[in-house]
Amino acid sequence: MLREKGFLKGINLGGWLSQCDYSDDRLRHFIEEKDFATVASWGADHVRIPFDYNILENDDGTYKEEGFALIDNALELCKKYSLHTVLDLHKTAGFSFDYYGESESGFFENEKLQERFYALWEQMAKRYGHLHDRVVFELLNEVTDKDFIDAWNRISYECIRRIRQHAPDIIILVGSYWNNSAKSLPDLAAPYDDKVVYNFHCYDPLFFTHQGAYWTNDVVQEERYTFEEANITPEFFEELFAPALKAAADNHTGLYCGEYGVIDVANPEDALKWLRCINSVFEKYNIARSIWTYKEMDFGIADARMDGVREELLKYI
Repeated sequence: MLREKGFLKGINLGGWLSQCDYSDDRLRHFIEEKDFATVASWGADHVRIPFDYNILENDDGTYKEEGFALIDNALELCKKYSLHTVLDLHKTAGFSFDYYGESESGFFENEKLQERFYALWEQMAKRYGHLHDRVVFELLNEVTDKDFIDAWNRISYECIRRIRQHAPDIIILVGSYWNNSAKSLPDLAAPYDDKVVYNFHCYDPLFFTHQGAYWTNDVVQEERYTFEEANITPEFFEELFAPALKAAADNHTGLYCGEYGVIDVANPEDALKWLRCINSVFEKYNIARSIWTYKEMDFGIADARMDGVREELLKYI
């Protein structure tokens, strides 16, 4: 479904409208027209744009036209450079995937916060639903706890129902818990309709892709691994993706890997080997995807450290 729409090889524009200081300089200059041109020249067919609710909403839930103007401009630049767009709500009022860096909580228990979520997506549908040939909606980035899944299945269904009143044809991405783990997709509700695609992320094995990460307790910061020491093979990814592939097949939908990548602490040659390996499985199973991330954010493929391998790396996005 996504492949037919022109979404196969994407690049995240992380740290622009999300996971940032929200300063005017950041919002207007971290990503500029030249960056869209570069992404297109690299052979990507789409970008994934993470955005936070507070880019578009005031504290009282009213909307910021200047925030929507940023989305409008991004979509115009995507059109200019023949790039499709995934609009990813990376943080909503009351929930963020980032336990340590954000103060959001209560979304899955609070009906008022859920109503605010629905209303924001209704606004998005009214404004951008007509762009269904080149825009995809991603409801929420990385649901974390397994305990949230029942609420999330209910919330996502209601949200899609409301979106469909204004955007009947737009593709919608929905992920499961454990931060969009492929293993958790079987617990996701069956797609609301035939324009819903299952979404997952892959940073496995975490001890390799996140070695030295300072923001998580899930790795030992002092430990370092080469690609060979991590014992990563295509068979590793095939086994990892198997539950997601089965869930998608059983429910007659497709798969999208919205994030994958290797931290800048790893050797660039080892990062290239990991990308080549995972790409072989994406290609085998026709999985659309978007690499994390364009620049900086500890994973940037445009960063100087990748200069020696970038030409080869771009074959595996």
